[in-house]
Amino acid sequence: MVLSPALLLALAAINAAAFAAFGIDKARAMAAARRTPEGTLLLLAALGGSPGAYAARALFRHKTRKQPFVRRLHAIAALQLLALAALGLMR
Repeated sequence: MVLSPALLLALAAINAAAFAAFGIDKARAMAAARRTPEGTLLLLAALGGSPGAYAARALFRHKTRKQPFVRRLHAIAALQLLALAALGLMR
């Protein structure tokens, strides 16, 4: 499967946004400041930013123990992998 340059750029941007959002939320959590809603973080992952979300979770050690959030993020990533597999089988 060959991705167009525009799609690759869009995926890079959404992953950068997801990574940054997790990092900003971690900094805000440490400063006891207003947080990024979990729905926003999950939406960024669902829009294709799962790799960025997972990278940020690992680097910042953020949102790693909050089970409802973790289950939702894993479900999003699993659905994305299934979709990629289905697309690969269709070709």
